[in-house]
Parts: sequence; C-alpha cells; structure tokens
Amino acid sequence: GLQAEGVMANAKHFPGHGDTDTDSHLNLPVITHDRERLDSLELFPFRQLVNRGLSSMMVAHLYIPSLDSTPDLASTLSPKIVNGLLRKDLNFKGLVFTDALNMKGVSKFWKPGEVDLKALLAGNDVLLFPEDVPVAVQLIKQAVEDSLLSREDIDKKCRKILLAKSWLGLAERQEIDRDRLYEDLNNSRARRLNEILYERAMTLVKNDKGLIPLAGTDMDSVAYLSIGSYLDDQFHLDMKERGITKSVSSVKSPSAERRSRIAESLSDYGRVIIGVDGMNRNPKDNFGLSKEALLLIELIAGDHDVILALFGNPYSLSGIKSMTGIESILIAYEGNDIARQKGADAIFGLNDIDGKLPVSIGKHFKAGEGLVYKCGRLRNALPEELGLSSVDFNVIDSIAQNGVDKGAYPGCVVLVAKKGKIVYEEAFGHHTYENKTKTSTDDIFDLASITKMAATGAALMKLVEEGKVNIDGTLGEHLPNISDTSVYKDLYLREILTHQAGLVPWIPFYTSTLKNGSIDPEIYRKNESQTYTIEVAKNLYMHRGQSDTILTRILDTPLRKEKKYKYSDLGYYFMKAIIEEKSGMDLDEYLKENFYEPMALNTMGYLPLNRFDKDRIVPTEYDLYYRMQLLQGHVHDMGAAMQGGVGGHAGLFSNARDLAAMMQMYLNGGIYGNKTFLTDTTISEFTRCQYCTGEREENRRGIVFDKPNRHGD
Repeated sequence: GLQAEGVMANAKHFPGHGDTDTDSHLNLPVITHDRERLDSLELFPFRQLVNRGLSSMMVAHLYIPSLDSTPDLASTLSPKIVNGLLRKDLNFKGLVFTDALNMKGVSKFWKPGEVDLKALLAGNDVLLFPEDVPVAVQLIKQAVEDSLLSREDIDKKCRKILLAKSWLGLAERQEIDRDRLYEDLNNSRARRLNEILYERAMTLVKNDKGLIPLAGTDMDSVAYLSIGSYLDDQFHLDMKERGITKSVSSVKSPSAERRSRIAESLSDYGRVIIGVDGMNRNPKDNFGLSKEALLLIELIAGDHDVILALFGNPYSLSGIKSMTGIESILIAYEGNDIARQKGADAIFGLNDIDGKLPVSIGKHFKAGEGLVYKCGRLRNALPEELGLSSVDFNVIDSIAQNGVDKGAYPGCVVLVAKKGKIVYEEAFGHHTYENKTKTSTDDIFDLASITKMAATGAALMKLVEEGKVNIDGTLGEHLPNISDTSVYKDLYLREILTHQAGLVPWIPFYTSTLKNGSIDPEIYRKNESQTYTIEVAKNLYMHRGQSDTILTRILDTPLRKEKKYKYSDLGYYFMKAIIEEKSGMDLDEYLKENFYEPMALNTMGYLPLNRFDKDRIVPTEYDLYYRMQLLQGHVHDMGAAMQGGVGGHAGLFSNARDLAAMMQMYLNGGIYGNKTFLTDTTISEFTRCQYCTGEREENRRGIVFDKPNRHGD
C-alpha cells in the first residue's frame, strides 16, 4: 500500500462527510444521525483504518449534535470529537489534519486566528490553509502564555510532524529529476490501473429494452446528442468509429426554441444516445446539469428509445421527473477521456458492466443497485485477481527491454491473458532502429504465418460446419479447375493442412518477375492502371496476370517422393482458392463479415493501409531483395504481396489485443462476445494431434494448428 512505499496515507473526512446536502466550502453541513447510526456506518471505515495502522487523518467541518451540541461548532474545532472520539475512543496515534480553515464551514463563525487556536485546542496537529498566519501565531503564543495551551502540547505536535517527515525520508534533501516527470508518474502500469478502475466503475442502472449492448444494431437508425460538450471529445469519436454518423450538440442550458430544433433534427432516428458531459461538483448547481438540459432529455425520451450516458455526479439525475421514457442509463461518474472511452465500450458491449451505485438517486434508484452485463470478451484485470503477482511481470519487462537494448528488435508489444482476462499489456522500444516513433500497445503488426491460424483456419472451420468443405476430401473435389492428370488433384486437405502431403516447402515466385536482380519493367509500374492493378509495395504495381501464374507454378512443381512431415506454405495458396470458391467471396471480405466485424476486432484484417494511418502500422523490414523499400503496411511475404496482399498463408495484420481476442474465441470453443462463431466440436477436431499414433507418429500437427512436441525435444 501507500505507507509500505513511503507515502503517508490520509483518511478523510472524519467522522464521515457522506450524508450531507451542504458544501462545507459554503456553509456548515449538519448531520442529525444518532451515535448508534454513526457507529454502525459513518465511523466504521475510519475504525478499520485506524486498526490497520493509518498514519494520518483529516477532520471535516461538520455540525453533529449527537457528538457535540455546542452551537455552530464544527467537528474540526470540537475537543469532544478530535481529542475525545478520534484520539481516545478510536485510539488514533497518528497525525491529525484540519480541513482547510478558510472554508465557510468554520470561517463563517470564527475570525482568522481564533479558528486556528480552537483547532489546536481541539487536538489537531496540522492546520491547513489559515487565513491570517501572523494573527494565528500571535493568538497561539498568547494562549501558551495564558496557560490555555501548554508548551508541551506544542512540542509534542512538532515532534510528531518531524518524526513523520523523517519516516517519509524528508529529512534528507532529495532532488526530483524533472525530465520525463509526467511520463514517470503516469507510466503504462498507472494508466492501465486507471483504465481498470474506470471500467469497473461503469454502472448500468436501467436497461428496460436491452438497448445496451448496441453491438449488431443498424447504426443508421442511431443518433448521438451531446449535452454540455463539443463534438470532439473521446466519447463522440468512439460513436463515429462505431458507425454513428448523425451527431447533434447542445449547450448546457438550451432554450425552449433550441430544444425544439434539436428534437426536430432527431425525428428520423429511432434511437438516441445522449451524452451528458461538462459537469461540475457544485450541488447548488445540480452538479452542472441544468433544468433546461433535463427538459431536453425528457423531450427526446418521449419520442425515441434513449440511452443516457452521464459523465458526472449521479445525484444530478434526481431532478428528472420520470425515468419511464429513458430506456437505458449508464453512469460513468467523471468527464475525462478514460471514462468516456470506457462508457462507449460499455454501451457497445465491449466490456463487462457490473458497477454499483454508491449513492441513492432520489426516488429513482437506490445505493447498491446496478445491472450486470457479461460481455464474454477479453477484459482488463490485475494479476492478483487470478492469483498472480504484478511484481513477477517485471521479469517480462526486463526480457523485452533487453532485446531492444541489444538490437534484437527495435520494439515489441507483449500481452498476457489468462482465463479471459488481460493481466499484462506493455509496449517496448520504437518502430525502427532510428528510434523516431515509440511503440504503442495500439500499434498494428504484420502477423505473417499467424494468418494461417487467425484467418484461413477460421474460414475453413466455418465452411466445414456449413458442409461446403470436406477436410477428408481432395483438392480436385474442391477445385474443379485442377486437371484430372495432375497429381495434385488427389491430395487430401487433411494431409495438406498437416504438412505431409508431399509439397515442397517454398517457391520464390517473385524471382521470375525480376530482370537482372531488379524488377522487370514489363511486369511492374510505378502507377496503378487497368493493367497494373496489384499493389505489392508503395508506388509499385504488378501486372494483373501475374497473380494467376502462382497456382500454375505450384501445380507444375513435382511433389516430394515421400509424404513425410515437411512444413510448407504452398498448401495455403490452394486453401485461399477453396475458401473463395466455396464462399463466393474474397478471402478478406469473408473473414471480415463472418469474424472480424461481428467480433469487433477493429484492427484485424488484410490491407491495413486502406483502414489506418501508416504511422500506426509497425514497419516489417527494409526489403533489399525484391521491392527495395521499407515495408510499412504492405505484407512482407513476397507470395502474398503478389496476390495483392491477401494470402491464405500471410497478409493478416492486427494489434496484440485483437489477436488475443481471436485466440480467446478458439479457447472459448468458438464463442466470443456472447456470440457463437464456431462449434467446440470443430475446433477440437482441428486442434487435436492428427497423427499421434500409427506410422506417422512423428507428425505432431493439428489441422492448421501446431501442437507441442510430444517427446519433449
């Protein structure tokens, strides 16, 4: 905890500031509960903290007659509460801080200096924000001379403060290195913890028609109304990214005419997401949610299915007369980018929702309420939730950083997930050895041969389930264009996909398109045209007829004499052709429609330059043998490049999180985000060792999937 790391922990505001309707900055709040209630509720957390060694406490400006009935005497200035209740009854030995002494909860009733003296007499050690320090010092000295306050008391308080400073290491001068101070304080671990806390805080208090999650909804029928914020914050950006094109903004206090115009502009939309932002902490101002804004919400809710997302204090909703027309209400509590992003994720079903209201909202909702939605997706978690230690992951940090430092790679992203929870996700190094662009966990990578498993394998399994592909059938049965005289027509898909059909490992198709070691100008052009349509790299387009020669060249290549295990990419050129033949769709579109889009894997897919800015894509390498340029967003594999970037064996791009989600779907038996994409039976068949017994026992492979070596070598 804090104190174990040399940071003084402070609990406030003693003896309990929660159940008040007055801001002590403006006046003295009154708590009318009896001692029995205070003992059972308000004092409970303070008692627990004291028993666990809390080092400091802050006393609130509250008037609590059941503890001290002296008129207008705040708890901060009450000897009965500070010396009596806190120090004697609770046996608190740590430092006691006042709340700020310039606040109206005390300054309204006592002059500067007087309030400071009364705070010391009550038992406080540290006086915060005195309004007039010289006057306070003079009155305190006079009190000592008049024996109202002893020198021993002053010495004792000073000694406690000095001991606390010594314990915290403040006795020695410590220079703070201000270089990268913000980054050091707000490192990736801290940001990750913040994200987890906000994600868990999201509270769904109403969802009458099940509008949340919105995943799978026709977004053309959904509009977004922003109240109190411009249409440029993170929540609005997330709305746009998920396909909501109609957006309207309103000032915090829209006039009746403005409310009517907004309602008219939304008349064609069945559902409206209302985001309330730009709020404040002032209860007298209803925390920044005006009466006019409440009227606008009620007006829209009367004619539309409404999802209300509140980025502020839940008390503000107490002013809504009727919640009947508001189908869904999500409380996000704060108006910052993390809360906005997690709010959007919750609405679209990308995260679990299990937060509980910390307070009651008028007559509408009670403290402790909150609906639960399990998204069935990967979610962030602390390692300790799964019996792991965060400290142990420092080893991964050091290994990954060591690889960067030694030049094994310029950068990387490491993600660890267990039981559907991401417990570690860190980025290291830079995009290139030039160290210009830092690697981010959102960066997109060329997945190379993982394409076989995350793309082709998924498509094949689905087509098998649909009865369109037979793993025990032959190439000739699936691709009728293969000649009856070709030995390839009798190759079984199961053998091809376990790499023991006799295919040679690799064919360098690109070399036939070179002339004297450089690209053949008859085959390539710098500009796209009707003839040169296949983009293999930046400003490099190949003749459209070349792609068709790849399968022909494979079919002209003799098989190996023995059908023993030998890894080969060539079978996946046929698999791409089979998938497109049987589905009637291009491979990339088939995967997008059946897996990546419904799974909300926004980064996973082929041809990333069509969807993302180049700077978000990590370069793969500088190609010195074919395209003679840095490959960034174009597939590294030469054969896949010659297929226009969409190959059965290579060409897929993704960030680490989306790749982890795809693998989690397999682990879940084909289910992800509460949707079924494949059956567990099919996945089990593809992932089992196909030749663990019999004459081919040396082959450990599953269908598409690799398996551990069974002999440990």
